[in-house]
Amino acid sequence: MNTIKGPAIFLAQFMGDEAPFNSLESICKWAANLGYKGVQIPTWDARLIDLEKAAESQTYCDELKAKVEACGVQITELSTHLQGQLVAVNPAYNVLFDGFAPAEVQGKPKERAKWATQQVIWALQASRRLGIDVHVTFSGALIWHTVYPWPQRPAGLVEAAFKELAKKWKPILKVAEEVGVDVCYEIHPGEDLHDGITFEMFRAATKNHKRVKILYDPSHFVLQQLDYLAFIDIYHEHIKMFHVKDAEFNPSGRVGVYGGYQDWANRAGRFRSLGDGQVDFKGIFSKLSKYDFDGWAVLEWECCIKDAEQGAIEGAPFINDHIIKVTERAFDDFAGAEVDAKLLKKIMGV
Repeated sequence: MNTIKGPAIFLAQFMGDEAPFNSLESICKWAANLGYKGVQIPTWDARLIDLEKAAESQTYCDELKAKVEACGVQITELSTHLQGQLVAVNPAYNVLFDGFAPAEVQGKPKERAKWATQQVIWALQASRRLGIDVHVTFSGALIWHTVYPWPQRPAGLVEAAFKELAKKWKPILKVAEEVGVDVCYEIHPGEDLHDGITFEMFRAATKNHKRVKILYDPSHFVLQQLDYLAFIDIYHEHIKMFHVKDAEFNPSGRVGVYGGYQDWANRAGRFRSLGDGQVDFKGIFSKLSKYDFDGWAVLEWECCIKDAEQGAIEGAPFINDHIIKVTERAFDDFAGAEVDAKLLKKIMGV
């Protein structure tokens, strides 16, 4: 077994216009001072990384890595959540998702998808130059608008959609294999890959491509009312990344899973700061340790009540307290003995 690495922190929700959140070095020093050992970098923020340069220049990556490590942390992974989302977009969401793309491709779905594909490819190449073999992204969605089937989905739609989704990801997965970096899809509502079954369908559509992996985030399963501990038992061999994020689900006579179009504070399912929700992190860390997960435990802070800085301050010790230093020997080794063939036969009565 391996001891999970951490604590680390995903920087996306903390970047801002004021120090220490407005530059790579200042935010890395801030994270280190809170007790974090690693940072997960959102690649859409140019203040943190020049993605194209990182994909092309080993010198740039070496300097970036050294700059971060001089601040007291290391780069755990790169993220292309926003860009990955744009690899596959149903036209119903074109206007809303245009905000994730640069102005020159907004309103141009084909050009936007081409831009997004290149972005994810660059991130994979940059990951390899940084010595990182996993990368997190979103799958995008072609049929999310049909998740609750009324009117009824026509026969063959789901199969056709996953075939098309796999086709869109094929050039990215080809590069992933070339550079030896796993593509870890965050299983997330709003994506076509939003639970175990849809992950299986995507794997099948990609002919079980060995680079198709999972970023595990239990908060999204709480909001779906999916058994997040059983998910680990089923898919542990595919889980290569881990977001530590809490959530709660409190249904009422007025609102349930779908949220009633309410803001986050008034939904039944809400993201919370670590320790304030319902997620059984002791169970999660135990199962991941049992199944030999050797990646990072990365805080992703999202809470509709608590301040972000307080969440970050509390997050590092919370994760640290849940990381299990795995044992190197069995507790009953002291009572063991060398193999004695005659004794074994005697015990069996043969």
